[in-house]
Amino acid sequence: MSEYLERLMPRAPGLCVLVDPERTAPEAAAALAIEVERAGVAALLIGTSYDGVARTGDVAAAIKRVSSLPLLLFPGSAAQLVPNVDAVLLLSLVSGRNAQYLIEEHVRAVPFLRRHPVPTISTAYILVDGGHVTAVEAVSQTRPLPWDSPEIAAAHAVAGRLIGMEAVYLDAGSGAGRPVPPAVIAAVREAVPPPVPLFVGGGMRTPEQLCAARRAGADFLVVGSAVEAGGAGAVRELVAALR
Repeated sequence: MSEYLERLMPRAPGLCVLVDPERTAPEAAAALAIEVERAGVAALLIGTSYDGVARTGDVAAAIKRVSSLPLLLFPGSAAQLVPNVDAVLLLSLVSGRNAQYLIEEHVRAVPFLRRHPVPTISTAYILVDGGHVTAVEAVSQTRPLPWDSPEIAAAHAVAGRLIGMEAVYLDAGSGAGRPVPPAVIAAVREAVPPPVPLFVGGGMRTPEQLCAARRAGADFLVVGSAVEAGGAGAVRELVAALR
């Protein structure tokens, strides 16, 4: 386990808030960071499936000025890399077969990471069917794994570990119609036991959904759309439910 992951894992289980720099201005992101830190979230993620290049750095800088929360970059491409974050989730979309998101974006990231030695967390990123086509599916041109076949998701997670991935991220996609099923989370957790961190995101909007994901074995529960809709009040409710 990398040094940064060793520092992050004591914050599990916890809620992570995903900030989309294309939808959130730097000033609004800073205000949100203050509120969610007070609410007790474990970490902040920043990223988008679309371009995001123009504002990612500005949003990250604004957050770092006001918050001591871990700030993880959740990049859609190497072009979104910025130096002013605590670590980068270096995602390999192992559920798809598009070489760009399996290895090509990582190759493109090398010059940046040589100039800016930001800690990286190699992450097996697994997209699970969330009920309709999400942005990540459309942009990556990959099909998600079936929502009702836990064994397939588990096999992909194990394959990611076999090739050296440090973490696993199950995602139904931003704005998904349904979250990753607890049965899928549980199968992946059994196949890839702790201390490997398991992130789960996409489609979770209610305390009941988050608690079900946590009981199934998720370490970090990532919400974005629910916060955009409900603000800091929604975050406090979700954190309280997890506790």
